[in-house]
Amino acid sequence: MFIAAAAMVATASAEPRTVITASKAQDNIYVGVNGGALTSVKDNKFGLTKAFSTFVPNAGIRVGKNFTTVLGAAVEGTAYFSTNRAYNSKTFVQAVDVYGLATANLMNLFAGYNGQPRAFEIIAVGGFGHQWGFGFGQNVSSLVSKVGADFAYNFGSDKQWQVYLEPTMNWSLTSHDPADILKYDMGKSGLALKAGVNYKFMTSNGTHNFAKEQLRDQSEIDALNAKINAARAEADAAKAAAAAKDAQIAQLKKALADCEAKPAVVKKETKTEAYMPPVVFQVGKSVIDKNQQQTVDLIAKYMKKNSASKLEISGYASPEGDAQKNQILSEARANAVKDMLVKKYKISADRITTVGKGVMVGEGADDIEAEFKRIALFKDLSK
Repeated sequence: MFIAAAAMVATASAEPRTVITASKAQDNIYVGVNGGALTSVKDNKFGLTKAFSTFVPNAGIRVGKNFTTVLGAAVEGTAYFSTNRAYNSKTFVQAVDVYGLATANLMNLFAGYNGQPRAFEIIAVGGFGHQWGFGFGQNVSSLVSKVGADFAYNFGSDKQWQVYLEPTMNWSLTSHDPADILKYDMGKSGLALKAGVNYKFMTSNGTHNFAKEQLRDQSEIDALNAKINAARAEADAAKAAAAAKDAQIAQLKKALADCEAKPAVVKKETKTEAYMPPVVFQVGKSVIDKNQQQTVDLIAKYMKKNSASKLEISGYASPEGDAQKNQILSEARANAVKDMLVKKYKISADRITTVGKGVMVGEGADDIEAEFKRIALFKDLSK
């Protein structure tokens, strides 16, 4: 009790050395098994055993929890096995006891905790319990207590395993005289030595032990706040840009919908005809004069420049004379122009169509003087 009280007082000064992360109720729990032997340290008052003459083997289970890096508690159950018929034990199990124990990590108490258990630790342990059966030579149930220390070694990737050697002094506190209770009579005492192994379960901090809190000074906090504010500003800017894009998309969608709603405008293709300068012939002739070859030359240049063009040549004759002869003459004049374009200028014949119109009549005929009715007219059929 004195050790536990001293540990609680010292913890107040030891714990502030390292700030530990907050733990939950289910954190820092361990379970283990142990075994060893117990022997009396004085001749038994009933004269059944001599001091250190009999060793009683035992095995037990321990479940515990560390509340701080220094203080903890555990419940332990131990069975003692009969090896000496002097106890008149009728079963292999001589006695069973259950202890409530308090623990104090002396290494953390005096040297502090650096965020991870040390490889080697000394842990004070002590408490009270109840024993059923033969205890220290007495065939009675009794109140018992013990105090000792665990010399522990922590190992594993996260020091989740712990093996320990535990020497303890054990007392039976039962007496027929109430005045003798808690007198710790050496005749009712025993020395025990146990070896055990514990497994520490995973905690909410992601390790199997107490974790050190990562403390930050004011400059680090200010820097983190600045990063947070910058990230918020960047997020707000991105949100505004996204909103602007959404508005633009909405406008484009509306414009597209308006465009689709309008009636389709069908553009009517109109076929235009390109008229060329006429070639004028002498009366009654279908031979191209030298002074008219310049006009044919212009037509040839046009057709070479416009390789997709197709030409229609219309031949005409003046109204004097026989109509049949005028028809023949008009065809001959159109063919004369075609022959020159094909032979002299190498224009493909399939691009040229000729037609004899005979005498020019109809719209515009009265506006053309007689001498210009002896002509060949051209139009581009591809226009």
